[in-house]
Amino acid sequence: MASVLPALVFLGYLLFKLLKCFDLRRRLRLAHDAELAVGQELNHLMSRGYQVYHDFPAPRFNIDHILVGPAGVFAVETKARTKRMTGNGKGDAEVIYDGQCLMFPGWVEKRPLDQAADQASWLRKWLSSAVGESVDVRAVVTLPGWCVKRSSPQGILVINPKNFRTFLTRSRNTTLSDSMIQRIAHQIEQRCRDVEPKAYPAEPRPM
Repeated sequence: MASVLPALVFLGYLLFKLLKCFDLRRRLRLAHDAELAVGQELNHLMSRGYQVYHDFPAPRFNIDHILVGPAGVFAVETKARTKRMTGNGKGDAEVIYDGQCLMFPGWVEKRPLDQAADQASWLRKWLSSAVGESVDVRAVVTLPGWCVKRSSPQGILVINPKNFRTFLTRSRNTTLSDSMIQRIAHQIEQRCRDVEPKAYPAEPRPM
């Protein structure tokens, strides 16, 4: 019996680690699918004069998406969240945003809002320095598959990515000229192109 107990403990530990790996795989796949869905929605805006960039590198973090166009510059953070299945289809898919917190059915989050605001702040400072003029950047949190209900006009933009085109259509304020859009896009593209792909290492130079 004494020799069986360590084996049972070891098997229990392996099972625990295996379950954690499955959970991590599920969450990573969910996050990947969410970013892909948002990227596809934002890409449609290219026909409306917007420049779209994905997975923009910054110090210690990446910005999921950047949108540059007549309505301004947007730093977009995508969050994937699973829904509860209680049979209340509309209620299960609704998140209430009061300008300070995201109130999902059964839990409340604030960190995505802070994360998006911090990334937009960094991008604002970097772009302003890069182009030599003040550049405003709006923070955005996108929640694929969720219906966002705002209870306050305060706070950053939180939106279902499918509603982004409608939001920009209703936003008739043109804050960026064509020349400024090109200047901003040039700086963003230079930083994106400065990153070498890890999957395809550079060939060794001839001696």
